[in-house]
Amino acid sequence: MSQVVTVEHVSFAYGEKLAIDDISLSVEQGDFLGLIGPNGSGKTTLLHLMLGLQQPDHGTVELFGEPAQEFEDGQRIGYVAQRSTDRGGTMPITVREAVTMGRFAHVGHSRLSDEDHRIVEEALETVGVADLAGRRINQLSGGQRQRAFIARALASEADLLALDEPTVGVDAESRDQFYGLLDDLNRRGITIILIEHDIDVLTRHVNKIACINTELYHHGDTVSFLESDALAEAYGAAHGVVEHDHP
Repeated sequence: MSQVVTVEHVSFAYGEKLAIDDISLSVEQGDFLGLIGPNGSGKTTLLHLMLGLQQPDHGTVELFGEPAQEFEDGQRIGYVAQRSTDRGGTMPITVREAVTMGRFAHVGHSRLSDEDHRIVEEALETVGVADLAGRRINQLSGGQRQRAFIARALASEADLLALDEPTVGVDAESRDQFYGLLDDLNRRGITIILIEHDIDVLTRHVNKIACINTELYHHGDTVSFLESDALAEAYGAAHGVVEHDHP
C-alpha cells in the first residue's frame, strides 16, 4: 500500500507556543483517518503541515512521496477548510460554477471540453446536489454547501480529501447523510483525512484514528483506539490532569 502522507518527528510552534511536538505518523492510500483532540490541541496545524500549507520547524513531511512544501500537483488534493461553509455564504456564484472550478487545474487557460463538463455533472450527481446546480452557493444550507465543496474536489479528481470540522453547524440528519457520502467516496478509493469534534460519530466511520494534544497519543486502527486510554490521556492533558482507569 503506497504512502499518501508521511510525517516524521515534526514539531511546530507559533512564536513561543508549541503547537506540535515530535509527531510521526503516516496515511496510506485508502485510509479514512480521523484526527481528534481537544480545542487548541494542534489538529488544524497538523493538517496544514500534512498538506504542505505550513512548514515544520523540525522534522519532515512527505506528500505522495515528495516533500510536502515542494508538492505541486494540487489537483490531487481536495481541501475543505474550517468554517468554509460560512465563507461560502458570500460566494455569488452557482453550485455548478463552483464545482467547475475544480477542473481549472487540469485545463489551465484552455476551454473546458465536453469531458470536463461530464466530470462536473458526475461530481454533482455523486454528492447529491445536481438538482441545486443552478442555485447560488449563498442560497444553500450549510450541509448543501459542504456537499458542493466536496463535489468541487471530486471534479478535480482528487486522490486525497482533507476536511477540517466539516459538520460544524450542520443538523444531525444532514451530518449522517454527509458521512454516508464520505463512506462511499472512501470505498471508491479516495483517501480521507477528517478533523471532527464528535468522536462518537467519527469512530463509527473512520478506520484509523490519530489522537493528539500537541503530542501524539494514539495512531492506529479504530478498535485499538477505543480499547486504549488515549482519549482520556489526551483530553486530560488539556486540563493538566491525566486520568487512568486501570483496576
